[in-house]
Amino acid sequence: MEEKTPAASGYRMPAEWEPHEATWIAWPHERSDWPGKFAPIPWVYGEIVRYLSRVEKVRILIEHERAGRSARAVLDKCGARMEQVEFFRFPTDRSWTRDYCPIFVRRLDGRVAMTHWRFNGWAKYANHARDSVIPLRLRDRLKLPYFKSMAGKRHVVLEGGAIDVNGSGTLLTTEECLLSPVQARNPGISRDDLERLFADYLGVSHVLWLRNGIAGDDTHGHIDDLARFVAPRTVVIASETDKEDANFFPLAENFRLLRKMSDQDGKPLDVVKLPMPRPVMFAGQRLPASYANFYIANGLVLVPVFNDPADRIALQVLARLFPDREIVPVFCRDLVLGLGALHCATQQQPAGGA
Repeated sequence: MEEKTPAASGYRMPAEWEPHEATWIAWPHERSDWPGKFAPIPWVYGEIVRYLSRVEKVRILIEHERAGRSARAVLDKCGARMEQVEFFRFPTDRSWTRDYCPIFVRRLDGRVAMTHWRFNGWAKYANHARDSVIPLRLRDRLKLPYFKSMAGKRHVVLEGGAIDVNGSGTLLTTEECLLSPVQARNPGISRDDLERLFADYLGVSHVLWLRNGIAGDDTHGHIDDLARFVAPRTVVIASETDKEDANFFPLAENFRLLRKMSDQDGKPLDVVKLPMPRPVMFAGQRLPASYANFYIANGLVLVPVFNDPADRIALQVLARLFPDREIVPVFCRDLVLGLGALHCATQQQPAGGA
């Protein structure tokens, strides 16, 4: 473990649109996350890898060799470029690599390092022991500089889905996720403490705090279902037009807050509304379906769609904001039963080199 903090060593967290070396995913296996609908899930992952393998490496965590054989069979049928796919035999509890994989940081000279934040199952699920050690296992395999996020002697909790950055010093998050006593990640650690940790470990100088996340989100307020940077000063935010919907007032409040916010240099943000799909329900449960859970890869953007009339509008908004990237819709009505979608299932590793 390095003695200095990442920022003191010249590292910062890049924006997601900056070049990637690879995307990390975990091959799905926990059937209880998709009760009664697990069968299509490997094929959704097959589609994700098919597109990603065209533009960058895809590094896949698998349970065992049998799982690897099964994954290879699916990927082969889906047409993935297998020369771009690497398997790592590291067992996991769940497939949401965004939240337990290391958050990678990069220096101006191109050196890439890992920051290891504690993962505690979103302060909700007891079965997270295998997920929580993935950063340590990757440290041993990747041999990258490694920083453990510490506040004194305390290992600080943070999930990758709780934050979004513009790569220039500004971070976006929610009070509901990081400051609420419900599913409290770090009891006793204040807003100011967190902002200092973001500065030390992610190279962030400016934090934008929104209020609450979307209905159905069991993480209690992850930003990646709510609002995302798409350029250094441009943020898309989920927006609901139905006043009877549970999301209407929370999303309207967040929009008003964002319109008054600025970037790290004091310049106002360009805030763009992204529609919400109609509520996606399964067995009476509302699922956290949101177009904001897109994933930006090299040359393309994977966008969750739900067979909803708003799919077309969301794709058009994102196509306008990413004119130099291919916009790829991925059907996620089955995937979101696991209470996550494309961004939740991926974690980017920045490209190294000068």
